[in-house]
Amino acid sequence: MARPKRQEERRSQLVAAAQRAIAAHGPDGARLNRVAEEAGLTSSAVLYYYPDIDELMFEANRAGMERFYEARVRMLEQLPDDPVARLLALAESGLPSGPGDTEVRLLCELGGSAGRNPLMASLLTTLFDRQVGMYQVVLEQGAARGIFTLSQPSLVIARNLVALEDAYGYRIIAGHPTIDHDGALELIVASARLATGHALTPSASS
Repeated sequence: MARPKRQEERRSQLVAAAQRAIAAHGPDGARLNRVAEEAGLTSSAVLYYYPDIDELMFEANRAGMERFYEARVRMLEQLPDDPVARLLALAESGLPSGPGDTEVRLLCELGGSAGRNPLMASLLTTLFDRQVGMYQVVLEQGAARGIFTLSQPSLVIARNLVALEDAYGYRIIAGHPTIDHDGALELIVASARLATGHALTPSASS
């Protein structure tokens, strides 16, 4: 039987509270009492909806990662069949909006714990590889149509672009005084221009 809507809403609220707790205290510090505090509930109330706190932590991590893969796949499906527009949209959507971007702060905290947490390491590796795959598809579509002239194999370019997203995203979250969302986007696009041999302006795809 499907859970009542109210119960689903409460579980969603708890996932968001767990994300905030992880972003504020790290995966190791986001204990039951911290999640309860973020949610404005008692620990017993949290356990009523999530008897297994590890399940809640997993859901919080998975939901934070959904934005950077599943949501971007849906975005690409809604865009025109234009490799230039799609490449630019991927670059733009892979960056935090600013230092207060909770979902990216969450991923930064998870990255810091990956060395001692095999589950987090596996989740982040999977996310990275899926993002690389998205870029690869767009790059290869552009190359097949003669729009892009790739300077390296698509896998190399795609990995570098995702790595730049991660690096500049961390700088934005850290509050770098001269690297904001728009500045980081231009730096990533500058690298993509060299890799594709294309000006990458939104007005033209050839």
